Amino acid sequence: MAKNCNFIEKLRETGLRPTRQRVKICKLLYNRETTFHFTINDLVKKISEEVEEKISLATVYNTVHALKTKGYLKEISINTDRSYFDTNISHHHHFFDKSTEELIDLSDEDVEKIQIKKSLLGKKISSVEVLVKVENE
Repeated sequence: MAKNCNFIEKLRETGLRPTRQRVKICKLLYNRETTFHFTINDLVKKISEEVEEKISLATVYNTVHALKTKGYLKEISINTDRSYFDTNISHHHHFFDKSTEELIDLSDEDVEKIQIKKSLLGKKISSVEVLVKVENE
């Protein structure tokens, strides 16, 4: 979704009713100049700080996952118990700063071509994305 897009139509495309709360979630996610990386907990905290309305955790969770399923958000798994979501759905890589728990975009130009030497029978590689974990020295 791009800035100033029709959130009501996008929510309908995901199969969700465009309630006032869901439209506010979309505005918080997409009405911004830069990519937004967040966990569900980050988003809930941001909503409580910036939106003058109570939005339940279930509504946030369901909205985020419906947007992800429809392809409007990308999910980046950091480990087995932590996933970040990214409003930039284009092909790109990431740094994950372990000390600040911040996810940072890394462009294709910053990563040399990756060659995969093994394939899975009956499968085609659709994309390769790199997650580089960094920490303070």
